[in-house]
Amino acid sequence: MMKIATSLSAITAVLMLASCQQKTGSADDFKAIDKANMDTTMSPGENFFWYANGGWLANNEIPESETRWGSFDMLRENNLNNLHNILDETLKSGDAAAGSAAQKVGDLYKSGMDTNAINEAGIYPINDKLQRIDAINDAKGVLKEVAMLRTEGLSQIFGFYISPDDKDVTTMICQFYQGGLGLPDRDYYFNEDERSKKIREAYKAYQVQLFEMMGAEDAQTAAANVFNLEEQLAKASMTRTERRDPYKTYNKLTIEEFSKQNGIDWATVMADMKVTGEKEVIVGMPNFFKEVSNLLNNTSVDVWKQYLKFHVVNDMAPYLSDNFDQARFDFYGKVVRGQQAQKPRWKRVYYVVDGSIGELLGQMYVDQHFKPEAKERMLNLVNNLQETYHDRIMRLDWMSDATKQKAIAKLNTFVKKIGYPDKWRDYSKLNIVADNYAANVFASGKFDYDYMVSKLGKPVDKTEWFMTPQTVNAYYNPAFNEIVFPAGILAFPFFDVRADDAVNYGGIGGVIGHEMTHGFDDQGSKYAADGNLKNWWTEEDEKSFNALTGVVVDQFNNYTVLDSVHVNGQLTLGENLADLGGLAIAYEAFQKTEQAKKGETIDGFTPNQRFFLSWAQVWRANTRPEELANRIVTDPHSPVEWRSNGPLSNMPEFYEAFGIKEGDKMWRPDSIRAKVW
Repeated sequence: MMKIATSLSAITAVLMLASCQQKTGSADDFKAIDKANMDTTMSPGENFFWYANGGWLANNEIPESETRWGSFDMLRENNLNNLHNILDETLKSGDAAAGSAAQKVGDLYKSGMDTNAINEAGIYPINDKLQRIDAINDAKGVLKEVAMLRTEGLSQIFGFYISPDDKDVTTMICQFYQGGLGLPDRDYYFNEDERSKKIREAYKAYQVQLFEMMGAEDAQTAAANVFNLEEQLAKASMTRTERRDPYKTYNKLTIEEFSKQNGIDWATVMADMKVTGEKEVIVGMPNFFKEVSNLLNNTSVDVWKQYLKFHVVNDMAPYLSDNFDQARFDFYGKVVRGQQAQKPRWKRVYYVVDGSIGELLGQMYVDQHFKPEAKERMLNLVNNLQETYHDRIMRLDWMSDATKQKAIAKLNTFVKKIGYPDKWRDYSKLNIVADNYAANVFASGKFDYDYMVSKLGKPVDKTEWFMTPQTVNAYYNPAFNEIVFPAGILAFPFFDVRADDAVNYGGIGGVIGHEMTHGFDDQGSKYAADGNLKNWWTEEDEKSFNALTGVVVDQFNNYTVLDSVHVNGQLTLGENLADLGGLAIAYEAFQKTEQAKKGETIDGFTPNQRFFLSWAQVWRANTRPEELANRIVTDPHSPVEWRSNGPLSNMPEFYEAFGIKEGDKMWRPDSIRAKVW
């Protein structure tokens, strides 16, 4: 579980690579900013997101299989279609060499598409796990089974992973984290709004349904037992906002100290998880593990067996027969997120292929859809934004020279990964078969777990990627001090060679700046240039930074999303800071271009207007109310409307471009406008 800052906006940063991809439409009919997508009856000062996107939003309904539909989703759909073609070709070939990428990808895809075999198998593929659980007779047996399941790719009760030590990133270390819940977040167990209550009741009904499908004698009692146990785990869990502070989740202990804290023999548990010889671990939430110990000692073994059975079946439901798969979707898809229909089978199987052997598929994807020279084009743009960031840091009036020098040192040592890894992962020891989907899922889980454990005692591999090349996303990783842009997003509206600089800087420019700013947001700012968690600020500068970020928290706390539901300004602070900084940096970089200097209009818009319209266009999307409500609790990103409007309302350059004046809803008094980086 690598600590990385991800962003839907950051995803778009890779789109410059589209220059090497096929394009649709001719140069004559291409419009980077299309007035048909706007609602010009609305004043830009009223709601810029709707002014820029109202026409598109009115004419593009959300497909039944989606919970949100917008620029990002359309791009992802196009990308998925390319990947679908690759997957289908692996089925047609039928003669791939054993052990080759085509064989493994093709057989995993084939096994997932064979619904007849999957339905015929029913729950049988996990019977051995359920029988093992039935044989448990004490609390030690519960922990032994949890350890066994973890080695097979299933995390129950708590999280366990191996990654660099935050305060010594050259060393890999075992880390323990809270877990064990079936609802999307611990807050779902306690929030008293009507949506949360409805979801809780639906979850309880789903638990009963799953136990009935397992053939439990008293499904109602079993489900109630599991929910009550989860509720106790939830009470002991940190909130998402609390977990944003890396110092709170950094608790380095000897294994002996960890065991004394909670009375669990962790040396034995770790040995059961194939880890021996380690002396120290990092514990994210010590109080959570004290409660785990308490529950192990004071809850009957039969209840723990019910808990483990439910969660194994729940986790594996997407890979079992249709009745299990559909039951899970009806709750998590329909109730929690408002999704009206399942995604097509091939898409669901694709995500399993991507998550299991993603770099094998990535090699095939890159061969067909990525030109290596695009790396250089992207790198040039990243470097331009980096230089502008340098200039802005040096001009800050709230930061001392001493801290500026350390900020510049961090900025200058950013590692830039673009497109795909220089070194591909070796899957030669992973066996994939064509006729057993669940077995492939377990084989992949075991392979990934063994790969993770093999990192202990070895130098940290900073060439490793934590997203596949075809992934529609991007990230900043503080431990490696790196910004990473996979090749997955390669098309308009985020970047296009036919578009003017204003559009490209307003799109991917803002997003590249966003990723860079993650290195200096409320979390990233706690990590130094060498990737270690340590304070590089003067006391006065840190106070100034916290005061400035507090303005951003207050701003977003005041945005109402649904009914009385507001954006959580503290949870979304990192992403909001990255949007604010990224857009400001991109705008300044754009001012250096010939288009900005000449100021000539295109289709009635000035270059600066086109820059801001492009930013808003990136975020256009319709979102289901259920999905919005879920994201408010679980997503560190603000909803798209406020990601668009929030940063803009802090920029005087935006006010000037569109004549925003006092009294307009987009106007914020100068005294409460946020400016950090």
